[in-house]
Amino acid sequence: MLSFTANQAKTQFGELMTKAQREAVTITKNGRPAVVVIPVEEYEDYEELKLAVLRDKLAHSLAQAKKGQLHDGDATFDELMKDL
Repeated sequence: MLSFTANQAKTQFGELMTKAQREAVTITKNGRPAVVVIPVEEYEDYEELKLAVLRDKLAHSLAQAKKGQLHDGDATFDELMKDL
């Protein structure tokens, strides 16, 4: 994965965008990874995957409720929210 320092990202923003349109780019701050810039298609795929996981968990929870297997609604909600 390509890497830019925060300063390089600031001064070479155009190059960062060009490279990030093709592959993920890590931006480091104080020598540590701080953020990753990814192509919009990868971001959209990631968001779709997260939504699919949430839908599956919600469907499982609803199926349990229909079977009379009651469970803590707050715990279920907390479980869903941690995946966001």
